Amino acid sequence: MAARSSIAQAPTIERIVLVTDFGAGIYVGQVMARLSALAPGPPIIDLVHDLPPFRPDLAAYLLPALVRDLPRATLYLCVVDPGVGGERAGLVLAAGGDLFVGPDNGLLSQVARRAVRPRLRRIDWRPPRGASPSFHGRDWFAPVAAALCRGETPALTELDVGTLIGADWADDRPEVVYVDGYGNLMSGLRAQGYPPTAQLIAAGRTLGAARTFCDVPPGQAFWYENALGLVEIAVNQARADVVLGLGPGDPVTFASG
Repeated sequence: MAARSSIAQAPTIERIVLVTDFGAGIYVGQVMARLSALAPGPPIIDLVHDLPPFRPDLAAYLLPALVRDLPRATLYLCVVDPGVGGERAGLVLAAGGDLFVGPDNGLLSQVARRAVRPRLRRIDWRPPRGASPSFHGRDWFAPVAAALCRGETPALTELDVGTLIGADWADDRPEVVYVDGYGNLMSGLRAQGYPPTAQLIAAGRTLGAARTFCDVPPGQAFWYENALGLVEIAVNQARADVVLGLGPGDPVTFASG
């Protein structure tokens, strides 16, 4: 893995950001330790590790919003990978001045879809014999990410972005894609284009919009444009997931008319 990188649009990486469904436990630390040994220069930042487990189809719609306002020249190591060890490919995506490394299971599809002139490559390099087939985040994706941070590249094959799993998915996803620590429900709908008079239907209830939490009384449910630009459902001073009984994958739709 000593060849110089030839990935067009690839910046000099200034930081590595981790995006996973690993949760608490031993896995995040092992990935960080591997990265720090192989690429000791850039800082490693934990962005999120409580994505809905085994749901790259949901995380795909959160990922572009997560990275929207973050600094460029970042490498995102993204692992929501229920097919780990199987036939799905590993990918390097150059998009918007950043690099994304992760599995081809839809997770990177919406980042690629919304980018201007994205470039996609399949990872042909494989870790040495003895690497774990069940921990590709540590043993396959992390070494590739580290090599890219060093200005090197493993063996890669150019792909058409249209061949990505998820390339034909809808522009937005009218479902809950993430529940934060307060119980707020982030959807896969971008808020831009929905007027403040729009009514949202969730769990059989019709919710009006508010600018922020303090604009409604305690206990009232509402929708608003969150800091990531997504439609989010909240209950002032309470947990929307509990009050409404909603979780990842549950539908949310705007009323017609």
